[in-house]
Amino acid sequence: MSCILPKYVVLSLFRRNISQSSFNAISIRNGASWWIHQKSNARYFHYNINKLSLEYFRPKNVDIRPYSVHLNMSYVSIKDESRELMAVWPDILRDLTTANRHNDMPDVTKWLAKVLQYNVPSGGKHRALMVVQAYKSFVPPDQLTEENLRLARILGWCTELLQAFFLVADDIEDHAVMRRNQPCWYLCNGIGLTAINDSIMIEMSLYELLKKYFKTKECYLDLIEQFLSATFKTEMGQCLDLLSTNFGNKPNLLLFTMDRYNSLVKYKTAYYTFVLPVTLAMSFAGIKDPEMYRQAKTILLEMGHLFQVRDDYLDCYGDVKSTGKVGTDIPEGKCSWLITVALQRATPEQRKILEECYGDSDPEKINRVKQLYQEIGIPNTFAIYEEETHNLLNTHIQQISRGLPHDFFLKTLNRACSKIGRKD
Repeated sequence: MSCILPKYVVLSLFRRNISQSSFNAISIRNGASWWIHQKSNARYFHYNINKLSLEYFRPKNVDIRPYSVHLNMSYVSIKDESRELMAVWPDILRDLTTANRHNDMPDVTKWLAKVLQYNVPSGGKHRALMVVQAYKSFVPPDQLTEENLRLARILGWCTELLQAFFLVADDIEDHAVMRRNQPCWYLCNGIGLTAINDSIMIEMSLYELLKKYFKTKECYLDLIEQFLSATFKTEMGQCLDLLSTNFGNKPNLLLFTMDRYNSLVKYKTAYYTFVLPVTLAMSFAGIKDPEMYRQAKTILLEMGHLFQVRDDYLDCYGDVKSTGKVGTDIPEGKCSWLITVALQRATPEQRKILEECYGDSDPEKINRVKQLYQEIGIPNTFAIYEEETHNLLNTHIQQISRGLPHDFFLKTLNRACSKIGRKD
C-alpha cells in the first residue's frame, strides 16, 4: 500500500490528495465528543461538589514568580510556561467572582467560583499555551514586558474559558460520564441541566475578562469578533456532528463522506483549537497584514485536521492509561476518520458488517468493527497518512513568507501533532 502525495506543493494546492489505493479523503471528529458507557465509573468518582475546595490553585512546594524579562523569554519551556499560566489563574478567578462584583448575589458568585474552578484549570491548557507562545514569537524582544506577557496569559485563559463552555455543554449532549479523569460537571451532586446555565456563565466570563483587561487596547473589538466567530463556527460543527450521528440513534453510514468529515473537522475542531489562539496573539501583537493571517490560517487548519485524525485514531487504538479517555466513537456512531476511510475501502460484505455493528454499544459488535479495521489495514493507512502529512506540513511551513515565524509553527506541529502511527 502506498500514499501518493505531491513532493512540491504550492499554497493553493495544499490539500489532501491521497491515492485511491489508500484513501481519498480525510475526516474529523472533535475531541470534545467522548462518552463512556460504564456508568458505574461515575459512582466511583462521584465527587461531593459541596466539598470542592475554592482555594485558589497554587502548585505546592513551588515558589512562583514571574520570569524576569530578557531576550530569551520566548524560549521558556512549555512546562515553565504552564506554571506561569497557573500563577495567573487565582487573579482571574478573583476578577470574576469577587472584587466587589454582584455583592447582592453572594450565593451566585460563590457558585460561579465552584463552576470555574472545577471546569477550567484542570485541562492541558494547550490553547492558552499556544496563545502565549505565539505572542512571544510574533513580537520583538522589547515588547516582551511583564505586563504584556501577563495580558497574553490572560488572553490565553479566555480561550480556556471558551473550551470549558464547549465541553460542559457537549458532555450533556453526548451523555458523557467522565471528563479529564473526573465526573462531568452535570453529573456532580445532581446538578443536571443546571449545567446549561453554568456553561453560559463560563462563556460570558471570557468577555468580562476581555472588557477588564483589553477595553482600552486597539485590538479589543477584533478580539471580541474573533471569539464570536470561532464560537459560531464551532457550534455549527457541533450541529453537523449531531446530525451525522442521527442524534444518538443508529447512524446512516451513507452520510459518512470525506467532504462531510472535512467540514466537521474544520468547523468543530480546527478553528477554535488552532486558528483562534494564534490569530488572537497576532491581533494583540499588532499584526494587521491580511496575507499573514491568510497564510497562518491555511497552515493552522491543516494542522487542526491532522490533530483530529490523530485523535480519532487514539480513540480506537490509544492506551487508556495514557490518553485518560475510553474510546467511544464506534458505539456512539461518530463520523470519524477511521470509519470514513473504512467505508471507502470496504467490500460489499465488509460494508454490510459495518452497517450492522457500527453505532452499537454491544462489546462483540465493537470488537467486530475493530477487527474489520485491521482487515482493511486502517492502522497502516494511518501511519502512512501521518508521515506524509507531517512532511507536507513541514514543507509548507518552510515556504511561508510575510514574516511568519517558521520555528513557532514547526514547534506547534511537533507538539500538538506528535507522530503516533507505526507502519506494518
